[in-house]
Amino acid sequence: MQLTIREAASYLGVSEPTVRRWVGQRGLPVHEVHERFYLNPLELWEWAAENNIPVSRGLLEKARRSPDEIPPLAELLRTGGIFHEVEGATKGEVLRAFVDRLPLPPEQDRAFLLSVLEAREAMGSTGIGNGIAIPHVRNPIVLHIDRPFVTLCLLRHPVEFDAPDGKPVHALFLVVSPTVPAHLQILARLGFVLRDEVLREMLRRSAPADDVLGRIELVESSRTTGSFAA
Repeated sequence: MQLTIREAASYLGVSEPTVRRWVGQRGLPVHEVHERFYLNPLELWEWAAENNIPVSRGLLEKARRSPDEIPPLAELLRTGGIFHEVEGATKGEVLRAFVDRLPLPPEQDRAFLLSVLEAREAMGSTGIGNGIAIPHVRNPIVLHIDRPFVTLCLLRHPVEFDAPDGKPVHALFLVVSPTVPAHLQILARLGFVLRDEVLREMLRRSAPADDVLGRIELVESSRTTGSFAA
């Protein structure tokens, strides 16, 4: 999880203006997300150690929790949800229905997220072929959330998405993460499991969520075992 300026100031035992000054004058690393600044606990801990700045023990505990220890893809989907019979006749309608279903904290701006997804689609389709799309922006969707998740929407009717293979889209995945490395890891896992023909057929026929999750668990486990049963 990323820290706000206020949280970082608390761990460092200084004021928020001091933290902001250190960002500009002493190279304290920050990440800007939607015009807000966040700090990675591990980066903050390392910076404080290098600059001989005392920090609370709580920051050390938070830094020890690797931000890149990503849960299995099936668990990420259980958190984000699998939704069937999602309505929409156009890209815009589908994206709006998708964003409405995301399990975001109340303070997150859904309208802004929808606008950046629509802008990305205007630049080029996020359809990847075989009736599947992974809406995203050029920069990963990184939000101030406690843990990453993946949401899957299975459409009631396929929608034209200008996909490279020309096929309309019936399944959309969206990855939301608190860090860029986590986002990229999840995308890589998603790309791996979507190579499975059985899973793609399940998505095409809008199979029950438990069946989809079970297949994803089986396919993802093959990354370590090297094979899986059909």
